[in-house]
Amino acid sequence: MRTAESAQLIDVTGLEVLFGVLHERGYTIVGPTVRDGTVTMAELDSATQLPWGWSADTGPGHYRLRQRADGAGFAHCAGPQSVKNFLHPPRARLWSTDRTADGIIATGPEPPTKRYALVGVHPCDVAALAVLDRVLAHGEHPDPVYTARRDGVLVVTAECTEPGATCFCASMGTGPAATGGYDLALTELVDGGHRFLIRPGSPAGADLLARLPTRPASPVDVAAADTAVERAAVTMPRRMPDGSLPELIAANRESPHWADVASRCLTCGNCTMACPTCFCVSTTDVTDLTGEHTERWRQWDSCFSVDFSYVHGGPVRASGASRYRQWISHKLGTWHEQFGMSGCVGCGRCIAWCPAGIDITREAAALAAPTPAGEPS
Repeated sequence: MRTAESAQLIDVTGLEVLFGVLHERGYTIVGPTVRDGTVTMAELDSATQLPWGWSADTGPGHYRLRQRADGAGFAHCAGPQSVKNFLHPPRARLWSTDRTADGIIATGPEPPTKRYALVGVHPCDVAALAVLDRVLAHGEHPDPVYTARRDGVLVVTAECTEPGATCFCASMGTGPAATGGYDLALTELVDGGHRFLIRPGSPAGADLLARLPTRPASPVDVAAADTAVERAAVTMPRRMPDGSLPELIAANRESPHWADVASRCLTCGNCTMACPTCFCVSTTDVTDLTGEHTERWRQWDSCFSVDFSYVHGGPVRASGASRYRQWISHKLGTWHEQFGMSGCVGCGRCIAWCPAGIDITREAAALAAPTPAGEPS
């Protein structure tokens, strides 16, 4: 919570000090940076690599970088990658075996060599981390690759003050304000001097904050931060329909709207790759030519691929309509039954990075729209 009692201020130079302290403590810093025409998440050596002076214009199937005059560092919306790429990597070796004179020796996944500090992560992606934690770390069978990489991660969130046109986190309750799951929270202020309101969210964050060159935040600074985040919430152009999304999806299982979506959907799976919470994987076993060494690799998979639901005799979901219905039904509906939460955090990546410009908020709204008979479609 932003209060004059708990909040401090740091200047832009304070972020470089933050990077220095994190490096001194052995963290590998992951944060936003401009690369390949996007603001993407990458390992950073210096705060100078943050996307100072860049934002992005987004829309269905549209993403373009835009320069800004105020030099803001965290005024960008979600880019094509999230921190999922670092904690639940696209490809990972699960185990390997070697035949030796003493028998077969098996080794598990290699332990991570890096401890990450995630800097500049927006609240919607912090919420996505909580979703991945629930699925991959807190279940009956924790994922060894994810838990090893997630353990000891430090999160510095940057509250969203300028949402993109594809954002709808306010209607999902995951942003734009930071409400939990972070060690430090930043709110960037550019009017009246470039500065950051900073507050701790954990003992580790408080310890880190004590090493930074801070000064007390005034009530005016706190009010400015409140206004910036509240303005982001009310100006967010997209939102999910009101009411229970699981009930909406369940009531429309046989809706003709699925065929309409399928006429536009390429079933390329781009939405699932860009989604910060989609976690499905497949496994592949490989061996060398001698048969003495074998490995099992895991790679991201997508419910939009035909083979994803293959059982003997063929795929369960052969049509594009059934595969889109499966994806949105799990994301907005049955995820609640499985994990007690939504699988969508409203980051808008699936909208911006869909080559066909399919918009999950518009498809949900179409399902919620009353038919001439007064029932959902």
